[in-house]
Amino acid sequence: MPINITMPALSPTMEEGNLAKWLVKEGDTVKSGDVIAEIETDKATMEVEAVDEGVVAKLVVPAGTEAVKVNALIAILAAEGEDVTAAASSGGSAASAPKAEAAPAPQAETKAEAAPAGTASDPVQAAAPVTDKAPAPSTPAPAADGKRVFSSPLARRLAKEAGLDLSAVTGSGPHGRVVKADVEKAAASGGAKSQADAAPATGAAAPSPALAKGPSDDSVLKLFAEGSYELLPHDGMRRTIASRLTESTQTVPSYTVSMDCELDAMLKLRAEINASAPVKKTEKGEVPTFKLSVNDFIIKAMALALRDVPMANASWTSTARVLHKHADVGVAVSIPDGLITPIVRKAETKTLSAISNEVKDLAKRARDKKLKPEEYQGGTTSVSNLGMFGVSSFTSIVNLPQASIVSIGAGVEKPVVRGGKIEVGTVMTATFAFDHRVIDGALGAELASAFKRYIENPMAMLV
Repeated sequence: MPINITMPALSPTMEEGNLAKWLVKEGDTVKSGDVIAEIETDKATMEVEAVDEGVVAKLVVPAGTEAVKVNALIAILAAEGEDVTAAASSGGSAASAPKAEAAPAPQAETKAEAAPAGTASDPVQAAAPVTDKAPAPSTPAPAADGKRVFSSPLARRLAKEAGLDLSAVTGSGPHGRVVKADVEKAAASGGAKSQADAAPATGAAAPSPALAKGPSDDSVLKLFAEGSYELLPHDGMRRTIASRLTESTQTVPSYTVSMDCELDAMLKLRAEINASAPVKKTEKGEVPTFKLSVNDFIIKAMALALRDVPMANASWTSTARVLHKHADVGVAVSIPDGLITPIVRKAETKTLSAISNEVKDLAKRARDKKLKPEEYQGGTTSVSNLGMFGVSSFTSIVNLPQASIVSIGAGVEKPVVRGGKIEVGTVMTATFAFDHRVIDGALGAELASAFKRYIENPMAMLV
């Protein structure tokens, strides 16, 4: 019988993903373990391997389709000895097929799965818009004249977010169906009327509760002249960032502690270590096997501080504190139009050179969206460094389920008192944000002091 291939859950919190690319075509024979597709989650692009063997009878979801629900049918395999044509026509069911841009002809009403609302217990869910009195997303959008406008679920969602009237959008899909590209084009040109102007105000669409703290889309757009702006629809990463940080600010009773740390001893040690780094031969000549950055010392210092103050290496749950056995340090990495925090696992056990090389590898793969979920989910603390931009100090938002984060400012020359004399020293401000449910004030100060001690006495990180 036909073998259904469904959209896999590539992480415990994944609800949907984009089918970026098929690496097989209809008629190809695949074996268990063969890579058949690339799936984009909100923060990474991952390869999907075949579990079963057979011949690709049908690719149900075309490459480039966005917002494919987990467990939705994406392809059909014909088992060994089975007729491929018969398998393609009999495999799967309409109920399991994803509702994507390349959906069946609009004569049959599309049936989109209801998007899960973001909850406080699962901040990873990308919060999809929820309507108040608007038409349910499982039916085609009604036009102003009462006729139905056939459109994909993704197009309806984007139109809602952009405040567009779908009846004013010209569809380019099969039988005039409105698809994502049509909505984006209309939003960019400002050619479609806003929903507020197209229909009586009988209940505007409301954003997810996790994002419902700002003014409505319509009230914002009315402040600007038509044609003076363009709309950039939220992607999965932006929604996840917004949902997580909104939840953190709404649920975490946080407080901050700042410490000024002198860097002179660390900068001197860093220069000496880098100068003595072993070299290796490459096509470009001899290059050092590692090159330590200030951030590498900061990661190591934070990990060792958590080792020394184990009660601060914890997370909050409703029934117990989770005391972690290792310091898994997340490192904030800026990527195009977003942010991701890959994690250095067991950082307290690793050498500075190992941390340096690992961070470089994680940052590169983060920018290429090649990280695996286990490489950026979880963690027990985070480091965010804006010193390279000249920022003197700042405060970060605690990244749940972690209970602490340290924000690093630039090292600047300042007058410092040493042995009763005023000298010029390089000073960096480290600002810690703590979840007060887990880390009380004195405990937070103890952790900050331990961090400062390692930064100012960096030889202790080498033993």
